[in-house]
Amino acid sequence: MHRRTLLTAALSTTVVGTLGAVGISQASAATLDPNLPPGGNFDLSIWSLQLPTGSPGKPDTIPPARLKGASGYTDPAFFWTDKNDGSMTFWAPEKGVTTPNSKYARCELREMNPNGSAADWALAGNHTLSAQLRVVSVTKNVAVGQVKLGTGGTSTKPLAELYYRPNGDIYLGTQNSPDASGQTLHKVGNVALGVKWTYVLNVTGNRLNLTVNGTRTGYSIPSAFSPYRQYFKAGSYNQSSSESTTNGAKVKFYSLTVKHG
Repeated sequence: MHRRTLLTAALSTTVVGTLGAVGISQASAATLDPNLPPGGNFDLSIWSLQLPTGSPGKPDTIPPARLKGASGYTDPAFFWTDKNDGSMTFWAPEKGVTTPNSKYARCELREMNPNGSAADWALAGNHTLSAQLRVVSVTKNVAVGQVKLGTGGTSTKPLAELYYRPNGDIYLGTQNSPDASGQTLHKVGNVALGVKWTYVLNVTGNRLNLTVNGTRTGYSIPSAFSPYRQYFKAGSYNQSSSESTTNGAKVKFYSLTVKHG
């Protein structure tokens, strides 16, 4: 097993081979019905949806009760089922309503608990977000998965963000400390625009593990994050802004699962 420490980062990384070798199941696509809304194909009872619409600093949010099931929420502009392949499709334009702590619009799911409360789990345990997806358009950069800081402190930073760029490069951005202003970027793969790929984000105690198309990397989580709880996010969190409503990031998901143990 090859190990290297990044001197410029507080998170160290270890490449440990293929997904199967470490016993984490790779995400696989379910049977998708193109005639159902996203909630008819995916378990959206544990997600809320943030849209790039609303009032300044207050994006519209759709709760799990409205998302789940065969009559669940859909939006032909931002969140819908592709009539050709059944994928759950997210569109985030460069111009849209943002949260107070971001200048970028998003159409993105936020993890919730089965009782409807916001997910907020401790690092202890075993927490996994798995997805199969493809990015069909992106202007500069789009985050398609996150481990986000919850309660436990004042920081609103993500612990980690998974990015996709127009040239197919995939990067994991890791936060060096809760109060750090920037991220350390780790290149973790390359997949051509429009091609399906998989990722598995796993948090186990003080370790963050990422698997992209069968190749797994591991990162040590600094002790400064220990007081914080976490939650997952997935979708299209566009990483560019302008006055354009036609430029942005469109992301299609073919499977999306969360597991805690």
